[in-house]
Amino acid sequence: MSKDHKFTSSWGFVLSAVGSAVGMANVWGFPAKMGSYGGSAFLFAYLVFIILFGVVGLSAEYAVGRRARTGTLGSYEMAWASRRPSLGRAGGLLGWLPLAGSMCIAIGYAVIISYVLKAFANSIDGSLMHVDTAGWFESFSLNSYSVIPFHAIVVIGTLLTLLLGAKSIEKSNKIMMPLFFVIFAILAVRVAFLPGAADGYRYMFLPRWKELLDPMVWIWAMGQAFFSLSITGSGMIVYGAYLGKEEDVAALAKRTALFDTIAAMVAALVIIPACFAYGLDVGSGPSLLFVTLPRILQDIPLGRLFAIILYTAMIFAGVSSLQNMFEAVGESLLHRFPKLNRKIVLALLCAVCLGIGLHMEPIFQWGPWMDIVSIYIIPIGATLGAVSWFWMMKREDLLDEVGQGAKKPPSALWYNVGRYVYVPCAVILCLVALLMQVAF
Repeated sequence: MSKDHKFTSSWGFVLSAVGSAVGMANVWGFPAKMGSYGGSAFLFAYLVFIILFGVVGLSAEYAVGRRARTGTLGSYEMAWASRRPSLGRAGGLLGWLPLAGSMCIAIGYAVIISYVLKAFANSIDGSLMHVDTAGWFESFSLNSYSVIPFHAIVVIGTLLTLLLGAKSIEKSNKIMMPLFFVIFAILAVRVAFLPGAADGYRYMFLPRWKELLDPMVWIWAMGQAFFSLSITGSGMIVYGAYLGKEEDVAALAKRTALFDTIAAMVAALVIIPACFAYGLDVGSGPSLLFVTLPRILQDIPLGRLFAIILYTAMIFAGVSSLQNMFEAVGESLLHRFPKLNRKIVLALLCAVCLGIGLHMEPIFQWGPWMDIVSIYIIPIGATLGAVSWFWMMKREDLLDEVGQGAKKPPSALWYNVGRYVYVPCAVILCLVALLMQVAF
C-alpha cells in the first residue's frame, strides 16, 4: 500500500474513524431512539453494547483490515483462506454483500445530506427563518429531482476529498470533526437555557430501571450501537488497512467508540431538551432536522446564526461518513481490479451514486430504500463480518494481528467474548430485524 494510503498519526486515524461513525445515526437516530425507547434505560443498554462492540468488534475489523492491507473483498478472502486456502474464494465472494451494503448506504446518505445542504443554503439567505417548515420540507422532499444541484455538490465534493486516499481523509477530518464537536457544544449550551429543557435532562438521565425489562429496548440499543460505530462488516475494515503495524488497534477502537459516544450524547443534549421545551416529538425521524428544529430556531434569538451552525455541523457529519463508504468500495475495487486507476474508480462511483440517487430524492423513495438498508444490509453485513473474524479466521492469526503494536497482547477472554457474546449479538440482531420485517 502506498505512502498516501496511510494515516500520519493515531489521532488523525481516530478523527477519521469517528468521522465515519458520526453521522445521521448519531444526530437524529440516537436521540430519536432514546426518546422512543425508555430514555435513560435506552442509554444504559446502548452504553453496554458500545463497550462490547468497541472493545471486541471494532478492534477486530481494524485488525483484519490491517492484516489484509486492503478493503472488504481482500479481507474476507484472507480471513477465510486462513482457515483453509480453498475457502479464500468463497470468502472473497461473500465480501461482495457487505461491500454492496456500503454503496447502498452511501446512495441513501447522499440524498439526506443534499437535504441538509439545501437547509444550509436557505439558512444563509434567511428564507428558512420565515417559512412554514412543514410546507417547506414537503416542497422538496415529496418531489422528484428537487435537490439536483445540492445532490451533485455533495457527491462530487465528497469524492474529490478522496483523491489522495488516507491523507486527504485525515486532513479533512482534522478540520471537520473538531468543528462538529464545537458547534454542537455551542448549540447544547444554548438549548440549556430554554424553558422546559430540564424535563429533557430528567428523561435522559434519571434511572428508569423498569424499562430495562422491555427486550425491545435492548434490541434497538444493540442495533443503534452497530450503526453508530459503523460496524457493517465493510467500512471500518478499509480504515484498518491504512494503519501501520506499530499502532495498537484495540486502543484506537476504544478511542473511536469513546468519541463517537460523546458525539451522540452532545447531539442528544441538543435535540431531546429542545423537543421537551417545545412539546415536540423527539422520535420523528428525518423531519426532526427539517421541520422540528427549524421551528425551534425560528423562535429563539440569533436563530438564523444557530441554523447556519447546525446545518454546517450536519454537513461535516454526513460528508465524513460518506468518505468512509466510498473509500470502502473504491479500495476494494482497486484491489480486485488492480489495473484500474483510482480517479476512474472514483468517477464511476460518482456516476453510480448520482444515477441511482436522483431517483431516491423524494422521501417516499428514500425512506423505503433506507429501511431496506437498515433492516437487511447492516445487520447481515455485521453478522457476516463477526462470523468471518471469530469463527472462520484462524484464532492465532486474529490474536497475532490485534497484538501487533499493543503494550499487552489480547487475552483468551477477549477472543472468547468475541466468539460467544459478540457474534451471537450480531446473529440475534439479524434474526430480529428479519422477523420484524416479516411480521409487519
